[in-house]
Amino acid sequence: MNSLPSRLKKLSWGLFSLIVWPALGLSQPTPAAPLPSNSAAAVVGPIVLRDESVDQVLALLERWSGKTILRPQALPVATITLTLKGNVTRDEAIRALETLLALNGIGISPLDDKFLKVTALASAKAEAPELIDGSTLSLPPSGRIASKVFQLQFLKVTEFMPQIASMLNPAASSVPVVFESANAALVTDSLTNLQRIENLLAKFDQPHLSNLRAKFYPLHFAKASEVVTKLRTILSGPLQTQLGTSTTYNPDDRTNQVILITDARQYGFFDDLIAKLDTKSDANTRNDVIYLKYAMAKDVASSLTQLVTTQNGAARKNGSESAASGAPTPAAATTPATPAVANLATSATLKLEPTNQFSALLTVLPEERSNAIIVSGTEGDIRLIKELVAKIDIILAQVRIEVVIAEVTLGDNGTTGISALGLKVESGKLTGFTGAAAGVGLTDSPIVGSTDLAALIALSTTPRKSSANILSVPTILTTHGKEGKIFVGESRPMISSYLNDNSSVGTGTGSGYRSTVNSKDIGIQLSVKPLIGNDGSVQLEIKQEVNDILGDITIDGNPQPRIGKRSTESFVTAQSGEIIVLGGMQRTSESRSTSRLGPIPIIGDLLGSRSSEKTRTDLVFFLRPVVLTNTAADNAPALERVEQFPLEQRAQVKSMIAPRPIKP
Repeated sequence: MNSLPSRLKKLSWGLFSLIVWPALGLSQPTPAAPLPSNSAAAVVGPIVLRDESVDQVLALLERWSGKTILRPQALPVATITLTLKGNVTRDEAIRALETLLALNGIGISPLDDKFLKVTALASAKAEAPELIDGSTLSLPPSGRIASKVFQLQFLKVTEFMPQIASMLNPAASSVPVVFESANAALVTDSLTNLQRIENLLAKFDQPHLSNLRAKFYPLHFAKASEVVTKLRTILSGPLQTQLGTSTTYNPDDRTNQVILITDARQYGFFDDLIAKLDTKSDANTRNDVIYLKYAMAKDVASSLTQLVTTQNGAARKNGSESAASGAPTPAAATTPATPAVANLATSATLKLEPTNQFSALLTVLPEERSNAIIVSGTEGDIRLIKELVAKIDIILAQVRIEVVIAEVTLGDNGTTGISALGLKVESGKLTGFTGAAAGVGLTDSPIVGSTDLAALIALSTTPRKSSANILSVPTILTTHGKEGKIFVGESRPMISSYLNDNSSVGTGTGSGYRSTVNSKDIGIQLSVKPLIGNDGSVQLEIKQEVNDILGDITIDGNPQPRIGKRSTESFVTAQSGEIIVLGGMQRTSESRSTSRLGPIPIIGDLLGSRSSEKTRTDLVFFLRPVVLTNTAADNAPALERVEQFPLEQRAQVKSMIAPRPIKP
């Protein structure tokens, strides 16, 4: 049974058909019965709708499409007006209604062959609209909401999609979903907008190299990389702008070709230019031998080669080049690519004139037998190398390091050997001492300069301090950055391996065991590496190591020494002549004594005595670095020691070191 609203609706439609259509002089658009699915070309019309409600238009769409409308309870309120005076097909009429509904904020989404989903246009994009697979250009345009995945071939999706965002319908579309790894995007919008995007991609998603061609220039005389470097120098600035950013030229040294990629209309320009550059030209080069006085040929050649390689590499990277000094520059020919280099002051500590540059023809080789370097290059190259060698081949600063190694026995209250000797040490340097010597009391007495460090230390130790014993007074003479070493002790044999050996020779039998013996240094090792400053300061990297025999231990029936090891590493800065004091390498030893009958129980206790004593000692190192000046003052300490020799020996030494006249 029909409901009251449906009967009223039919009544209003009947009155509308009887009164309105005749007044307009038009025939009544009598709705036809639902059309079968295969009657898409069926003709309908003429059609005249005036201010029809959304419900009436949806009912008409339902009849024309033959599908059931699925809709929410509330839709945007609108009145639809449509006039189709001539006959149109059913599909054309449906597209007209879909477009009108979209213009009024209502979206149509096909669900399947039986249903149409109707939603507010803003919600249509979230209601799984139709996903079009293939081209949209074959479909008739309409306002129907659909989705499509656009796959880009040459354009970047992250650059193209933001540019078309303003073209999309803000009410119907959502932000394109970008799949950057696949260079694709999913766009939801009206069918007409999707078709417009597809048309734009057909025009712009094209390769940019469509007008470019590649040409190969085989070279006969010049090197490909050098010609390209010259081209980049010539065509830099405004000329490169005129050629365009798509024009590139690169070397292929394997085949000695220049590969040009540009518009074919520019071939003639490059043909003439490369032909002029690929001309035979003999460089004005020569060889020279530079003998060294102080430096090692291998080290100097390595440093110079590294400098030249670095500068020429930087010049090629910057695309700049200039002719080397002394190289010929004929008017009709160009010397094969001489790369420009950066100012020497920017990549080395040796400063040269900004215009002084190396050529790519320069080579430097060491000749170790005669301690010389062999240089091959242009006149300018050889001149620059000689200037550098003159600044490198110099005498390095030397330093004499006087060392006194003292062993100090500490009492019960002694903490360090430095305090036991009464030394005043500030920042690791000896500044004075406190004590008594030859009946004279001294308190914070300053150190009085002496050319003999051992004699100076003896004043503040022995005989005033009987607990101090000077073990060694060596001297190290070394140069800047070269390590000097001192060893005071002995080398002991030690078994490093012990193997069973039962081999027999003839009727004899082997000894049964075989030992491998190595030597082990036991004693005091001191290594010093100085870094000498221009202001007379000396930075010392000091390594100390002391090895002691603590006793024996039996391993596989063989006694092996137990070795105690003490080591330190220090880094000290001092001025020439200052005394550095290093201590703290302490050792505790224990000694026991008994009478002859002491070991016998009871009798030993009655007739003998037992004693045990622990002794603590501390090694104190005194170091005085003196920077040598290459004058007679450097020999003063040695001459002072010579004066302490007996008269006969003193005379012999002086006669040996006395200068002899040079015979003509």
